[in-house]
Amino acid sequence: MKLRFIYNPCSGKNRRNPWLLEELRRCCARNDIVAALSITERPGHATELALRALAEGCTHVVAVGGDGTMNETAQALVGSEATLGLVPCGSGNGLALHLGIPTQPLDALRLLFDGNATDVCIDTGRADGHPFFNAMGIGLDAEISRRFNLLQRRGLPSYVRTTLGALCRHRPLDITVTDASGSSLRTRAMLAAVANSDQYGNMALIAPGARVDDGLLDLVILQPVGLPGAIQAAYRLFNGTLDSFSRVKRMRSSSFVMERPSPGPIHTDGETRQAGTRIAVAVRPRSLRIVVPATSAARSATAPTVTDPGPISTCPHHG
Repeated sequence: MKLRFIYNPCSGKNRRNPWLLEELRRCCARNDIVAALSITERPGHATELALRALAEGCTHVVAVGGDGTMNETAQALVGSEATLGLVPCGSGNGLALHLGIPTQPLDALRLLFDGNATDVCIDTGRADGHPFFNAMGIGLDAEISRRFNLLQRRGLPSYVRTTLGALCRHRPLDITVTDASGSSLRTRAMLAAVANSDQYGNMALIAPGARVDDGLLDLVILQPVGLPGAIQAAYRLFNGTLDSFSRVKRMRSSSFVMERPSPGPIHTDGETRQAGTRIAVAVRPRSLRIVVPATSAARSATAPTVTDPGPISTCPHHG
């Protein structure tokens, strides 16, 4: 196994735990593998570093950072023979939580060399041409992400405060959503999120029951609610019953087209950018290899366990 760590020094846990860099080096030495460490310097740099790792023959590329680092690294690996590893160091870590990957950095590092780990293939998504692996969204969803990214201190308390602040100023959107079968829904929406996994992060379950290996994406729309309704929706978000809330609509499909009256922000895995009035979202089934625990819900029944340092995969060949 030839491995490349891509380390984001600006991710929350990495800023607070600078010792992790040295632990990465010690972990590689203990397991007698060929490994190198690259440190990101700017937005988008993780993608460049991951592409370079592929060109140099790396079989495993490990993102050590938050959801943004995961997204940038995974972009380069979609459709390739290489496997993504995650050492979650962010504030949400939604994909890692969904897959059962430890959110403590040292535990996640151990998983990479664990005989009880396995490689599986998961679905990936694209929204307005931008890859995402956990979730994307418009409306309140995108505004919360925009505000959250400006914070110096993150975590669940900050996320709750940011959500309440955005909610007070947010105006609903008139949107039309069309799925792959041609079925359409026209409604007013506080937010419209398309989820690959079941959650945003921090166990906020936006799409209970969603899977990353079913070839489908889950669209969740929250229709306008007052403050009491918003509190109820937030409660259901964290106890896994959002589907049963009367102001929530849900669709499942391999693709969606979302249309809104005017351009505005979208987010992909928590990173915001501007987009137009028409946003096309589609799944690419089983297009990313990733290391998960043997107990992960995403693990195929036929997936082999890792018993040696060579690459293992249950994915089809993507070329």
